[in-house]
Amino acid sequence: MIEVVDLRKRYGEFEALRGVSFTVERGEVVGFLGPNGAGKTTTMKILTGFLLPTSGTARIAGHDVVQDSLAVRRRLGYLPENAPLYEDMQPREFLDVVGAIHGLAPAVRRRRIAEVAERCGIADVLTVPIGHLSKGYRQRVGIAYTLLHEPDLLILDEPTSGLDPNQVQEIRQLLREIGREKTVMLSTHILREVEATCGRVLIINRGEIVADAPPADLQKGDVLVVAGEGAGLEQARAALAALPGVRAVEADGGAGSAQDSGFRLRLRTDGRDGLGAEVFRLARDRGWTLTELRPENASLEEVFQELTSVN
Repeated sequence: MIEVVDLRKRYGEFEALRGVSFTVERGEVVGFLGPNGAGKTTTMKILTGFLLPTSGTARIAGHDVVQDSLAVRRRLGYLPENAPLYEDMQPREFLDVVGAIHGLAPAVRRRRIAEVAERCGIADVLTVPIGHLSKGYRQRVGIAYTLLHEPDLLILDEPTSGLDPNQVQEIRQLLREIGREKTVMLSTHILREVEATCGRVLIINRGEIVADAPPADLQKGDVLVVAGEGAGLEQARAALAALPGVRAVEADGGAGSAQDSGFRLRLRTDGRDGLGAEVFRLARDRGWTLTELRPENASLEEVFQELTSVN
C-alpha cells in the first residue's frame, strides 16, 4: 500500500529527510513515531501530495505521489493534526461538500454520509454547527470526512491530540475497528495509543528510520532487574555498568542510598544471551547475595527515548 524509497527533503541547508525507506502492506495499522522535528509530518505531507520531495520516490497503491498525485488522493484519506473543519457549517453540510469535491454523485453522497456518520458516532449531531461540538466530536467529524470516499489508506496525524481520557478511548476503539478493513498510518506522541492500536511501529529520528518492528519485539528482553545485598547502590551500579552488553543502569523502586548495604537496579541491555549468568558470576565474585534477577520488557517509552535521545 505504501512504498517509500530513499526519500529526501531539504529546506534550504536543512535536510529534514535523509534517505527514508519503508513499506506498509495492505491491512496493516502502523504507528509512525518520532520527536518534534524528526521528519514525521514532512513524510506524511509528501505521501499525501502536500509537499514535493527533493529526491527519492513514494508510491501509494502503486501510484507515484508526484507523477500521479490525483490517483493517490483518491486512494487515501488524510487527517492532519488540526482538522480543516468549517465550524459555521453542520457536519451533514460539510460532509456533503467534501463528497462533492471527491466527485461523488448526490445519491452516493447521501448514502455515504449516513454510513460514516453511524460508523464514527456522529449521527445524532449531523445538524449541530461544528463550532458547537466538543473536541471529541470534531475529531470524529474529521475521521468521517477521511472515510467518506472509501479510501484504501488512512493517514492520521495526532488524531487524539487534546482529547480527554474518555474521548481518547472512544477514538482508539474507532481506529481499531477501522483498522480491520483499512490500512492505517498513525502519527502520535501518545505511546500507549500505539501499543493499543498498532501492529507495527516505525520510529524516525533526525530524518532517518531508526526502528521498524512490532511493539512487542522492540520491547522484548531489553531490561534486567537485579536486586541484592552486600553492596551499596553506587558500588553495585558501577560494577554492573561495566559488564559487556549493559547500556545503562538505573535505580529501581526507590532503592536506598549509596551507603545502604542493599541495591535494586534496572539494567538496560543490548539483549544479548548470557548476561544474567554474567551478573550472577559478578555477584559471586563480589560476595553479594542476589535476592532478585529477572528479565523485564522495556516500556515503549523507554525504547523511544533510547532510540531518539541526543547523544
